[in-house]
Amino acid sequence: MCDKSGCLKSHTSIHTGQKTFQCGVCDKIFTQSECLKVHMRIHTGEKPFKCKVCDKTFIQRGALKPHMRIHTGKKTFKCEVCEKTFNHGGPLTAHMRIHTGEKPFKCEVCDKMFKQSGHLKQHMRIHTGEKPFKCEVCGKMFKQSEHLKQHMRIHTGEKPFKCEVCDKMFNQITNLKTHLSNHIGEKPFKCEVCEKTFNHSGVLKSHMKIHRREKPFKCEVCDKMFKQSEYFKQHMVIHTYEKPFKCDVCAKTFNQSRDLEQHLRIHTGEKP
Repeated sequence: MCDKSGCLKSHTSIHTGQKTFQCGVCDKIFTQSECLKVHMRIHTGEKPFKCKVCDKTFIQRGALKPHMRIHTGKKTFKCEVCEKTFNHGGPLTAHMRIHTGEKPFKCEVCDKMFKQSGHLKQHMRIHTGEKPFKCEVCGKMFKQSEHLKQHMRIHTGEKPFKCEVCDKMFNQITNLKTHLSNHIGEKPFKCEVCEKTFNHSGVLKSHMKIHRREKPFKCEVCDKMFKQSEYFKQHMVIHTYEKPFKCDVCAKTFNQSRDLEQHLRIHTGEKP
């Protein structure tokens, strides 16, 4: 405890802006010696406050108090919207952004907004190329710890996801979900237009082109549009004058297979 005059002096420095205590490592300056003392633990790694239940240690006493609520189950911070409760104020503040839609963390490169600072930090690795998580076995680097965790299963052989039908094991939940559709005929991807269902999202995506009349393949010569690349390739033969389909009887050539098929009826006498 400091005496009254000392406390008043420290408090006054908040208003005057006076900062007299400087960190010898990173040169950061503080208004109070106690703040500098706490800050130095970042450099020394000292964590003097220990949880008596799980032995986890903390730099500040203030961080130990919220941690203890994990063991006691006490949740004193409540969301007024959905009544969900939290151990301390930080998670509640982050949770409230679900209801408000607030995204206070902005990427200075592409202006994308995020609800949490941790999400922004992960996003920045797209721009910086930083991959801080390294596999100690093969040296491969990853942008996110979760990706490294999934990768490690290649080396450990761990397959934590089990099919309840045939007991087959998988190293990723996505592989298990795909596998399950083979057993139950599940078609979770539904067309909102005609309600037809599909096993995979890629098949649904292709199906949607029927409704949208999407024709992504464009002929640069006549601007004609096609739904599939195969139709586009067949069309291009008209402009190139290529005739790859040859009649084995009279050696006449055609630019499309259906034209050859019709021609052959001359030789066979077929009248379908």
